[in-house]
Amino acid sequence: MKVLVTGAAGFIGSYVVRALLEQRFTVVAVDNLSTGKQSNLSYDTQFYEIDITNNDLERIFEYEQPDYVIHLAAQSSVFESMIKPMEDCQSNLVGTLNILRFSNQYNVKKCIFASTAAVYGNPTTLPINEDSKLAPLSFYALSKLSAEKYVQLYEKLFGLKSCILRFSNVYGPLQAGGVITKFLDCIINRKNPVIFGGNQTRDFIYVKDVAVACVKSLLADQTGVFNISSSTEISIQQVYEKLTELTDVQSKPSYDSLGEGEIVRSILSNKKATFTFEWEPSYSFVAGLEETIHHYTQLKQI
Repeated sequence: MKVLVTGAAGFIGSYVVRALLEQRFTVVAVDNLSTGKQSNLSYDTQFYEIDITNNDLERIFEYEQPDYVIHLAAQSSVFESMIKPMEDCQSNLVGTLNILRFSNQYNVKKCIFASTAAVYGNPTTLPINEDSKLAPLSFYALSKLSAEKYVQLYEKLFGLKSCILRFSNVYGPLQAGGVITKFLDCIINRKNPVIFGGNQTRDFIYVKDVAVACVKSLLADQTGVFNISSSTEISIQQVYEKLTELTDVQSKPSYDSLGEGEIVRSILSNKKATFTFEWEPSYSFVAGLEETIHHYTQLKQI
């Protein structure tokens, strides 16, 4: 079976490609390399450098005839979405629509769409389940939620089977941004980090567990919306303290106010995904941090 993966050279995408190859899938990797690196992929992976908003993408669908699509390509910064909402919409909404129409046109069996916990906004009850109120606080969250609606309507109107995976905060080696990577960079380089807020909480999920969830959702007969998370709540302050403990490096952070569009508390229930896909996270938060720290300290030594 052949799987076309968008955003394949990016942080999450490269792990998904690896997981697919381990399961003997043929992989077609698509990425515009705006944030991803082709070096993240194995040398023998079929790779196309193209933006998903480009209509020439159809030629790849026509030539490769993929059986499945895992759509990960996105503008994923809340901050960037607030200052460049048009670019955010173009990538996350128009790009997704391009993927859907070509998937439908070329008889893709199932499309996996990577969404985000940000669509829930500030929840009134915790943990958040898939039926919780949707209240996006940023243009990023809004574009992702709008894209979800297109995914669902394509299934309803045309029978294009899909799973919408709402990721909590994904972390791990190769991540270019994200609070854990930023903290680690400061700690390893003996700089004092800036903590925005600190008391806000997140549900962190290790990238390898996310990759396994993507593959399992692809193989499942079921469709619908699923939270992919660790179902564990931890504050940003606690993340910083755990990193200093594991690295045995102390620093003096400064504090600033929480940015616009940022969520105060977040913890997602993953019960639906664990039941439906027979999947559960295999990495504890500490185990994931240890692998991440090892990766970045090795890079520092190089």
